[in-house]
Amino acid sequence: MGNCNSLPSSTTTNNNHRNPPPSNGGIKVLPPNASPPPRSQFLHHSSDTVGRVLGRTMEDVRHTYTFGRELGRGQFGVTYLVTHMETKQHFACKSIAKRKLINRDDIEDVRREVQIMHHLTGHRNIVELKGAYEDRHAVNLIMEVCEGGELFDRIIAKGHYSERAAANLCRQIVTVVHNCHTMGVIHRDLKPENFLFLSTNEDSPLKATDFGLSVFFKPGDVFKDLVGSAYYVAPEVLRRNYGAEVDIWSAGVILYILLSGVPPFWGETEQTIFDSILRGHIDFSSAPWPSISSSAKDLVKQMLRADPKERLSAVEVLNHPWMREDGASDKPLDIAVLTRMKQFRAMNKLKKIALKVIAENLSEEEIMGLKEMFKSMDTDNNGTITYEELKAGLPKLGTKLSESEVRQLMEAVTICSFLFFMSA
Repeated sequence: MGNCNSLPSSTTTNNNHRNPPPSNGGIKVLPPNASPPPRSQFLHHSSDTVGRVLGRTMEDVRHTYTFGRELGRGQFGVTYLVTHMETKQHFACKSIAKRKLINRDDIEDVRREVQIMHHLTGHRNIVELKGAYEDRHAVNLIMEVCEGGELFDRIIAKGHYSERAAANLCRQIVTVVHNCHTMGVIHRDLKPENFLFLSTNEDSPLKATDFGLSVFFKPGDVFKDLVGSAYYVAPEVLRRNYGAEVDIWSAGVILYILLSGVPPFWGETEQTIFDSILRGHIDFSSAPWPSISSSAKDLVKQMLRADPKERLSAVEVLNHPWMREDGASDKPLDIAVLTRMKQFRAMNKLKKIALKVIAENLSEEEIMGLKEMFKSMDTDNNGTITYEELKAGLPKLGTKLSESEVRQLMEAVTICSFLFFMSA
């Protein structure tokens, strides 16, 4: 499944449960209300200068942009900060290595991502695609760069946090869902990491940034692909029989975290998270829920209905009384909410960094050895690794970690769950 917390591993999973391929050479057909990208993007030519992914003349993105630091990475691609050579404007470039696009489905996924981003570009809360390039080695997607940071990081840094602030963030997230569904698109991987602020300004819009798992749909379509991210996946996805309602579920999980600091369905392994989702018990009795308004709890409950037919639509969520501009209290939430959110965010950061290090540097044998090393770090055998245990144990990893990577690990978290980390 998608990105860091994924099903059943930490990568995008196709599981060969796709809709039957369309008859037009494997390219998804735009819905009737879509504005298709230029036809040349998807034409097939005999010339060897035509890219096998986008189906148009290949062009080296480095003739137009200079590449800077890395901004992030996923299974297929790395995102860089780039600068337009003439205008000196900054953008983000998602560079997808073609060597990792092993089969036709992988290629179709990238084509569809480009197509969907073209289709959705122009909405205030969706990152804009500026252009797509293909060369011999990669497909490069040029997008507006979001310099305001990730959703949780911004909340934690700001300090003052209330139901009204949570409602404002939820409103922007569900506006994205509404726009996607209106345009015939299911996102399928809504999670906090996929929302970035455009700038550091107080009134900066929140932007949805990753459409790698998104698909076109029409009413009545049923999907069976096991995709998404563990904490945020809807129960019907686990049952492999779902539609657009899965996006409302994921948004509901995000809202639960925005109000409490932790996800509603928890586990130390992905399987235990899935079991919790399928059981469907949602805790509204532990702190801070007794002090959260009944209106906020009502909205969360209606977004997390186990039966997708009973779940609110995006429009119904946006029309809920709590979601009005003045519908939620501006009274600060319990500081414990921010503390828990910080711990949850830090754990995910550590996991992401560690997975990157493992993927780039270690063989399977070395990974097994790494697991044993982490077990040895847990000096008190309590199933967790504290900051001090991590600090003391890192030298045992030898030269596979650079100084900067060690610093990243040290800064990422103060305490992490060993079992959760090693379940990746």
